[in-house]
Amino acid sequence: MSNITTHEPQSDSAIFLHGVGVLYRIPHDPIKTFKEYVIRAVQGRIKHHSFWALKDIHLDLKRGEIFGIIGRNGAGKSTLLKVISRVLIPTEGRVWIKGNVSPLLQLGAGFHPELTGFENIYLNASILGFSQKEIDEKVEEIIDFSEIGDFINVPLRTYSSGMRARLGFAVATAWKPDILLLDEVLAVGDVAFKDKCIDRMNLFRDQGSTVLVVSHSVDNIKETCHRAMWLDEGQIRLVGPAEEVGNAYQKDMKTRRQGKMRVNR
Repeated sequence: MSNITTHEPQSDSAIFLHGVGVLYRIPHDPIKTFKEYVIRAVQGRIKHHSFWALKDIHLDLKRGEIFGIIGRNGAGKSTLLKVISRVLIPTEGRVWIKGNVSPLLQLGAGFHPELTGFENIYLNASILGFSQKEIDEKVEEIIDFSEIGDFINVPLRTYSSGMRARLGFAVATAWKPDILLLDEVLAVGDVAFKDKCIDRMNLFRDQGSTVLVVSHSVDNIKETCHRAMWLDEGQIRLVGPAEEVGNAYQKDMKTRRQGKMRVNR
């Protein structure tokens, strides 16, 4: 199933990908240091193997849409988010993004473990492109939303993964983005905070933002997204309504598990 009917983005497109591929070249043998890499490269002793982390990706995501991406580990989900957030340049294909992108690609990204939560708010928000004045105006709101409490004044290394996720989400969503990218953020934290995050995502949707959610949890995708995409070994297996895609993925995973059980008997 494909959702591409044209080679060009439409007036209501927020994210448009056409024929996107990412090729990685990996050394056959592990290289421990940069010095060793340089020496072996000069001597011509580095052999690589190549693989496509993404291949022939076509997507057209609309403004005001919450879109999910599911797939097994190594399917290419995080690579695709890095392409959309402009962290990674694809090997081939076209990427068209309309509006500012607020990425929360992994827990702790843009944070420093030795700085306090309060200091990390300023660090992370400045990386996202906001001025000190803009951060000053939002800092109390960020702290309140994160529900970190007194931990806001202690080093981030003392935080649990759930606390880091709360703070990261609070910073990334303090300003309404045109496009919000979330990688496994809803997988940590308690149910009440997850519901709070979903409420904010729905608010952004109602205001015309596009939200892209990556999750291993099919239930999260079904609950929060309009449409979804199933990625498998870097290629699109299915794009469609979140419920339909989620069910197809769960059926496939069940079949794989049953196959492994038969082999191991």
